[in-house]
Amino acid sequence: MYFIDVQGTLIEDNTKQPVRGAVAFIDRLNAQGIPYMVITNSTKNPSDEFLGYLRSIGLAISPEKYLDPLMMLEGCIDKSEKIAAYGSEPFLNVVRSMGYTLDYVRPDAVLIAIKENFGADEYAQMIEFLLSGARLIGMHETSLYVKNHKRYPGVGAILKMLEFATSTPYTVVGKPSGPFFAEALRRIRLQSPQARYEDITIISDDVKGDLVGAQKLGMKGVFVLSGKIRNADEILPSLDPAERPGAVYSDMQEVLENL
Repeated sequence: MYFIDVQGTLIEDNTKQPVRGAVAFIDRLNAQGIPYMVITNSTKNPSDEFLGYLRSIGLAISPEKYLDPLMMLEGCIDKSEKIAAYGSEPFLNVVRSMGYTLDYVRPDAVLIAIKENFGADEYAQMIEFLLSGARLIGMHETSLYVKNHKRYPGVGAILKMLEFATSTPYTVVGKPSGPFFAEALRRIRLQSPQARYEDITIISDDVKGDLVGAQKLGMKGVFVLSGKIRNADEILPSLDPAERPGAVYSDMQEVLENL
């Protein structure tokens, strides 16, 4: 059974079209009744809209096999709390549509998603809020963010910077947080009631943001070179042996061929 990432794994970071072999891989799992969950850190669109997009490009993923951080947000931040949210404008619109109040004067929490052009003044504002007692929350903990063939610091890198600057610990809504993986496990058990982390293989293009945390829980890691990292030598030599994925493939087509 599988947990499967989306950006850089099932779809290309730049074109947003299916990676080679992605459609066939999902079709094979569906045809053979193999349990799986598609677990994405996407936050720019409402959950149903993003799932609808994935289905429109040929990825036959049913709603019960899909999970993203927006579906977990209410478990981390109460609607009564005021939030200073940072990220792309579509993300901010989604947060507002969910009923949250955005406040950039005296927020209870600083919520970080991704965008490629964070400015120094935004970081300064975040720091002031955190030093005044606001909680620090990341929508996920990705290591890198890719757009227009450029790689930017991911939410995980920004969280660690703010933690270092303010001594404020952070929590994570999406991958690779324990509660997110626990919810994904609960959902896959609706397909296979006895499922354990040890039975699951997670496939992702993000070693540090997905695979390391999953492997600590007992999952097997498969690293694909179709997303953030195109050359395994950029990342694998820096990892401890226990952090290294069990297999490395160029894309989902190679994963399919070794299914």
